[in-house]
Amino acid sequence: MNIAVLGNPNSWYLADLQRAANEYCNQRIKFQALPFSTIQAGIRNDKIGELSSAEQAFDEFDCLLIRTMPPGSLEQVIFRMNALHLFERSGGLVLNCARSIEIAVDKYLSLGLLAESKLPVPRTIVCQTAEDALFAYEQLGGDVVIKPIFGGEGRGITRLSDRALAVRAFRMLEQLEGVIYVQQFIEHGGSDIRVFVLGHEVFCMRRQNLDDWRTNISLGGQGQPYEASSEVIELARQAAAVVKAEIAGVDIVFTPDGTPVILEVNAVPGWKELTGVTGIDIALEVTRYLAERIHAHSQPLNSKEVKNPVS
Repeated sequence: MNIAVLGNPNSWYLADLQRAANEYCNQRIKFQALPFSTIQAGIRNDKIGELSSAEQAFDEFDCLLIRTMPPGSLEQVIFRMNALHLFERSGGLVLNCARSIEIAVDKYLSLGLLAESKLPVPRTIVCQTAEDALFAYEQLGGDVVIKPIFGGEGRGITRLSDRALAVRAFRMLEQLEGVIYVQQFIEHGGSDIRVFVLGHEVFCMRRQNLDDWRTNISLGGQGQPYEASSEVIELARQAAAVVKAEIAGVDIVFTPDGTPVILEVNAVPGWKELTGVTGIDIALEVTRYLAERIHAHSQPLNSKEVKNPVS
């Protein structure tokens, strides 16, 4: 099986997947990195999905695994997503699917869909002017978090509990013609729960940061073993399903009264810290899952048998 990994060729995660394939799968699965920046698309009367990157045709691979969504111009981002959509329409397998990436990368859209599905999320107001943002700040109790709608790993996230600083931040965002995403801060004691959803399987850890309210591992958070309750696991599974993500990282915090709240769903989740905390080879689990999905995808529609070719 050949799997194209759309992401950084120097990524630790690509190397970890290649290690798992070599050590446990007898090289029956091969991972190859392809960049988003060199995607090309051909269209002719009888075919819509003639896609390639770095002179490698997508249809030479059994699956495309999305491991990043790099920044670019509006046209570039839309083209890349549309290319994935057309590849899927031509019968290709993309994980996570193009629609999942579109939903998860947009904090406003994903949070709105979670709320629509009656899943618990923080109270949030999204606006475009400093005046509206200040009103939102006051409505949300004067202690808020502002986030870029696009982005991850805690980049650009700021907590505001001083009105004067809030005014300056909102005015700056307005001048930059940004969308202002204002979210009620939930006091969580410097910890949250990361649930890694992989199909029907889940792997969990607590992320703790005693020096910062942001728990992201990239910002100094430390992973700890955590046994999630059935309620937390079910919330994570439902959140991943709403975002249409088969592979997802769901971040959950608890309010002071113990109520779980979903902060966001990541459709390109990392697992480096999770592997160390749980002692489980997550790269191997991901590799096995991809093999199962490729096998199922290749079967006739009336076939329900799913085997694991790497076990």
